[in-house]
Amino acid sequence: MFRSRSKDEQAAASKVTASEPKQPRDPQAPKGRPTPKRSDSQSQRRTRAQTPTNRKDAAKAQREARRVDMARQREALANGDERYLPVRDKGPVRRFARDYVDSRWCVAEFFLPVAVIILVLTMIRVPQIQSLALLLWLVIIVLIVVDSAVIWFKLGKRLEERFPKENAKGARAYAVMRTLQMRRLRLPKPQVKRGQRP
Repeated sequence: MFRSRSKDEQAAASKVTASEPKQPRDPQAPKGRPTPKRSDSQSQRRTRAQTPTNRKDAAKAQREARRVDMARQREALANGDERYLPVRDKGPVRRFARDYVDSRWCVAEFFLPVAVIILVLTMIRVPQIQSLALLLWLVIIVLIVVDSAVIWFKLGKRLEERFPKENAKGARAYAVMRTLQMRRLRLPKPQVKRGQRP
């Protein structure tokens, strides 16, 4: 019952299949797949033919691909295209954090202009002006710390309300670091106007 077929049975089965005439395929019958377009098949042949064969060509192709990716990433940073942003800026949580910062005035974004003014004031050899510069320096640092703390806690609450199931780790630090940049120099570019709540 479970033994293998004998040679005679196998020969008989092959004679039966050989004696049956093969059915010719109807030319109108579908072959199970669409015929590829000539342009598609030629482009596939070209991509196979263009595979670099030595290390020098492979490195050149890799540099070119990296250059294209970087250009695409720069363009995405300029217009906010989510598909090509760096990993650090991707996702709805990071986008919300950016919009939250960009929609408000932040003390930290004025740090660089104020620092230049303080530097100029400290160069003047008048003791009253120099003490005023030091006081201004202290005031700006305290205001930045207070404003950053307010953003940290308020943004944390908004993220918990808005994205309860998303991973918001690092989003608050990301937002606070964004406040340190002047608005026109921020990347990705701001997508909301001031006062326009996200």
